[in-house]
Amino acid sequence: ELEKLGLRDDVDLHVYEVPVEYQTVQRLIPALWKKHSPQLVVHVGVSGMATTVTLEKCGHNVGYKGLDNCRFCPGSQCCVEGGPECIDSIIDMDTVCKRVSALGLDVAVTISKDAGRYLCDFTYYTSLYQSRGRSAFVHVPPLGKPYSAEQLGRALQAIIEEMLDLLEHSEDKINCQHEH
Repeated sequence: ELEKLGLRDDVDLHVYEVPVEYQTVQRLIPALWKKHSPQLVVHVGVSGMATTVTLEKCGHNVGYKGLDNCRFCPGSQCCVEGGPECIDSIIDMDTVCKRVSALGLDVAVTISKDAGRYLCDFTYYTSLYQSRGRSAFVHVPPLGKPYSAEQLGRALQAIIEEMLDLLEHSEDKINCQHEH
């Protein structure tokens, strides 16, 4: 849906479907970062428990016990051996949530600090580790429970544009500080 809607003209949008497989995530996420060198990667995952569009603040390294779609689970139960327990996104999710909520879309947006210790959290942590925090993760409820594809697409469009706006403004501040 987001591919149909697109983003601002100055943004190249690349959409990939990531399989629910630990080993594929460990291979694919670094490869995509290397291929595109993106300003930001936003992962989107469906959560059967979600009733809102949920912005995840951080990814977790350990506690992965559930089998993936290939019936595999990492023996170490972690993403990156020796990596930090938790990595926060550099995106201020509270600000994104407030800004998107103020737009009056017909979608509720909330914040979470626990993406669930399954493939969503695993993917998020892997991406945060790879990007030094330049990633985001958005959980969405299943289609029709309660939102349509169009509603979710518009919400994701607004969320990503706010994230990019925040990122660009924080980089302007960083650049100004280095010039003095």
